Amino acid sequence: MNQAFIDDVAHRLSDMLARTPLADFEKNARAMLAGLFARANLVTREEFDAQVQVLARTRAKITELEAKLAALETRKD
Repeated sequence: MNQAFIDDVAHRLSDMLARTPLADFEKNARAMLAGLFARANLVTREEFDAQVQVLARTRAKITELEAKLAALETRKD
């Protein structure tokens, strides 16, 4: 079988599937899921990654401040 024949069959199958109720179902399902995700209050990957970085910096600062506090407490005693 040559590539042109395979491409022709694939194109014909795609055209045939586009004219079936399956295509409408897929389009409607995508719209429904998009609406559901919009209402679900999800964040983007970029927002999530930014918050991960903020959290990492905050944890580092807390660790630093805990060490300073421990040093001050030992000097006080």
